[in-house]
Amino acid sequence: MARTSDISLLTTVDEGLSFVTVDQLKKLLPLLPKSVKATRKADLVAAIATQLTGKSLKKLWQGLDEIQQAVVAEAVHVTNGTYAAGPFIAKYGQKPSWGTYGSYSYRAEPSLLQLFFLPTGTYGSGLHMPITMQLELQAYVPEPKPLALNTLEHPPSGFKVVDNYYDYKNRRPVSQERDVEVRLCETERLAQQDLQAVLRLVNLGKVSVSDKTLMPTKATLKAMASVIQGEDYYTEADAEPDLDYLDPIGTIKPLAWTMLLQASGLTILEGKKLKLSKAGQKALTASPEKTLKTLWKKWLKTTILDELRRVDNIKGQTGKGKRGLTAVAGRRSVIVQGLMDCPVGKWVTYDDLQDYLVASSQTFEVSRYPEHLYISDSNYGRLYDAGGYWSILETVYTRCFLFEYVATLGLVDIAYVPPSDAPQDELSNFWGGDDLSFLSRYDGLLALRLTPLGAFCLGLTTDYTAPELTTDTTLRVLPNLDIVLTGQPLQPTESMIMDTFTQQTSDAVWKLDRETALKAAADGHSLTEFQTFLTEASADGLPNTVQQFFEDCLERTTSVQDRGLARLIECKDKTLAALIANDSRTKKFCYLAGDCHLVVPTEKETRFRTALRKVGYTLPLG
Repeated sequence: MARTSDISLLTTVDEGLSFVTVDQLKKLLPLLPKSVKATRKADLVAAIATQLTGKSLKKLWQGLDEIQQAVVAEAVHVTNGTYAAGPFIAKYGQKPSWGTYGSYSYRAEPSLLQLFFLPTGTYGSGLHMPITMQLELQAYVPEPKPLALNTLEHPPSGFKVVDNYYDYKNRRPVSQERDVEVRLCETERLAQQDLQAVLRLVNLGKVSVSDKTLMPTKATLKAMASVIQGEDYYTEADAEPDLDYLDPIGTIKPLAWTMLLQASGLTILEGKKLKLSKAGQKALTASPEKTLKTLWKKWLKTTILDELRRVDNIKGQTGKGKRGLTAVAGRRSVIVQGLMDCPVGKWVTYDDLQDYLVASSQTFEVSRYPEHLYISDSNYGRLYDAGGYWSILETVYTRCFLFEYVATLGLVDIAYVPPSDAPQDELSNFWGGDDLSFLSRYDGLLALRLTPLGAFCLGLTTDYTAPELTTDTTLRVLPNLDIVLTGQPLQPTESMIMDTFTQQTSDAVWKLDRETALKAAADGHSLTEFQTFLTEASADGLPNTVQQFFEDCLERTTSVQDRGLARLIECKDKTLAALIANDSRTKKFCYLAGDCHLVVPTEKETRFRTALRKVGYTLPLG
């Protein structure tokens, strides 16, 4: 098994014991197999050192409990003599016993485990297993159990929670138990359908964002929510609870799609509206899985949004705390590595995934100075204790990344509950946490399952067969230019397309109208895309009259072209206008318009003025 380091901090047992105080040495004496009496430090060191080798060392190791033996095994075979508390606890689920502690440090009583780890210096330096002891223990200490990611065949089931509140009418506290149902969202098919829907929404000019923050407007979020399959992860009832003490959840999937599209290069920002780029236009007809893979790779590198900003209750992110935040690409890469270790089709709880990352030392920091961030109050709620191997900051960040972006792209299925029903034990450790119904809208994420699409996007597989995307919508296009709905109701994006290009004459009938179609084309919508949509949705194909309708409209949209801005010049009489329009020096830069007027394109105005002077005339400015 690979060792974590080739550098040792301590060579011999005597060296380590020399850093132990006399009082501490005296407390270690009773732990030895053979009773020894000594008072001077040199005698104490010698007496203890002689029993930390040979049969005495093996007897001491046999006296350790199972967890303490695991600490020794990790140090001997994996960590090169060190004890890393965070990874060890994450792997084994409990702390080893190092002894008992009283009110003061001098009352502490060490356990056998402290004989195996000695200080590497004075004044509170770290503990290390000497090399000589490691080499001797390797002969009989078995290798520790390999690190494995726990998996489940089925997602977590429902559980019970207890609501505690005060009944002001009867003037007494009340505890009420209720069942919480775990929700499942299988995302692979939804993501591919949603991708096409949001691309069409952008193409219809319905997506607006702030030109400064790039965040979607409320109207955009509402429009996005209306076209995605199965609504958002939480319903409107969840987002706006009736109970006054519950915080609103807000949107997840609509915002995610807006940010993903901006990061992907499939859209460009014109003013405050998103429009499809050339790559976005191609994506309308490209394989969805390839486009989703592109979105995924682009998001891993984007800096348009730090996912921590989506955790509204973590304050200080735009102030002093911003300077301490780490690069988002590094954080994402750690989580991605954990996802790559998840087997396809198996459920993994969030807690198990987190423990796996910590146990395998795949960790990251959200902030180098977490004390600059706070909850509720900038004076009392600062996150001084949010450091370490994995803190509350890393938890909320990872949950947001997985819930809002990984799941929305269809890489993982998720099992979740409303965030107010999720355990909030860690939140209660921070000042002001008890006043919040949840820390983030992503707290309810319980488990995830890597999908075949996720394996494809992560590069675990090179081939991918997408689930067949079917639609129950069927249209019949008639020769008289009527379009009749004969199947299931239109999807929201399909309704938008029909409203853009046609006139609705009844609940299930639309009429192809040339003026309406030409107006849509003038607004930047594609007649060709609409024609393709009707062809795919029509059960019998398009009649000749409809084909001719589209040919006529397409010709009319290309027959008149905008050639840019120009200046209209008026001449004294038609003779002068004809002279200038036909002179070899000026005719390349102007066009005759009527009898006495000339049209000069803006980009040719300077050269026209120069040529006009050579003819013997001038055009005053203004």
